[in-house]
Amino acid sequence: MLIARKIAVPGVLLSLFLAGPASAQAPAGWKPVWADEFNGNELDFNKWSVEENGNGGGNNELQYYVDRPENVRVEGGNLVIEARKEPYAAGGIAKDYTSGRIRTKRHASWTYGRYEIRAKLPTGRGIWPALWMLPENDKYGGWAASGEIDIMELLGQEPDTVYGTLHYGASWPKNVHTGAPWKLEKGTFADDFHVFALEWEKGVMRWYVDGKLVQTQDQWSTTGAAFPAPFDQPFFFVINLAVGGGWPGPPDASTVFPQKLLVDYVRVFERK
Repeated sequence: MLIARKIAVPGVLLSLFLAGPASAQAPAGWKPVWADEFNGNELDFNKWSVEENGNGGGNNELQYYVDRPENVRVEGGNLVIEARKEPYAAGGIAKDYTSGRIRTKRHASWTYGRYEIRAKLPTGRGIWPALWMLPENDKYGGWAASGEIDIMELLGQEPDTVYGTLHYGASWPKNVHTGAPWKLEKGTFADDFHVFALEWEKGVMRWYVDGKLVQTQDQWSTTGAAFPAPFDQPFFFVINLAVGGGWPGPPDASTVFPQKLLVDYVRVFERK
């Protein structure tokens, strides 16, 4: 979800670490290989790590990502990532907001597959939830030459619209991104849970919202290798809730805190 911006062909899903069998019901043509249903009382640290930093995520974000229950927890069958308006300082960095960011880096990563996340999104100006993927290794160079896959991003001031994006090309600042927004016909993504899915196969990616195909991409590049690079290597999940940053802008007086990103499940499938 680096703003300088984040694929699908039948193939074998490559998993570095399968943390137990998935309990998900597989869509036609797919089989489950990994899942987290968030049914326990705490985050599964065999699957996730919690990041702590206040460096702004490369986007001048305003939050400090903190590893504590106030910001990252599992309750009621959901992962809860909560953004709070409160001063926080650590490591010589002081911020006016706290939030959470988790990832599967060094736990699990995949090349190709279908990825489903059922989530209820927050709202409010300057609120920026993201479900996305980064390369386990920067095989083709620094960001974004090795790629980034944004399954879903939302700007809180546009609570009825989500974005799916690929970042690729050369290393920053010569990177490029392609993608498209998709808007609900009625209501907002804060009203209820929705299922965001990505099918990534060799040379093509497809985005879905609640089972509806909303975007397809089959053209990208990198300076490090020929197509379908950089999207031919293992990527890991990132789930976070940012506050502010260059894309959404800062919160204003209309933004209500705390805001919560709720995730019911994350499921990974491979082609049968």
